[in-house]
Amino acid sequence: MIVPILGNVAYQITMDPTVWIFDDRKIILEEAFDVNLKKEEIDEVKLASEKWENAIGRTAKPPVNKSLTKHERENILKYSYVMPINDFLDYAEIKVGSTDATLITNDGDIVMSIEQLYDSYLLFAIDGKPLKEDGPVHLLYKDGTNMDQPIKGINKIIIN
Repeated sequence: MIVPILGNVAYQITMDPTVWIFDDRKIILEEAFDVNLKKEEIDEVKLASEKWENAIGRTAKPPVNKSLTKHERENILKYSYVMPINDFLDYAEIKVGSTDATLITNDGDIVMSIEQLYDSYLLFAIDGKPLKEDGPVHLLYKDGTNMDQPIKGINKIIIN
């Protein structure tokens, strides 16, 4: 149930989707795509400011292990969740010159650009439960174009 990021990266990392249910960065599946419909309304200055803060490392990452209230524990089992892949790719530090990524899946390899990978979510839970049969994660594009046919059964991501 782990997904390593390997290849042309400074740090090979291993993602464990089974613990993401407790991560504050997770997004409810339906809300992830509602937010993207409003993307054009986001203030450009605010975006530039956030990018600058991230680049210089002053933005604190959200806490990953805060205590959950009873209400939050109950709600976890109601929703399906996605995780933006951006932070993980940033942590791995993709090396300059990398152009694409290969997703190793149960059904064969899929090659996509680094930009497409950055512009994606990893679906890791349906109704609060991990994806066991065709998991551990599914890849969904942030624009929702593959909502009906996500890339399933991703076992490894290799940066080329």
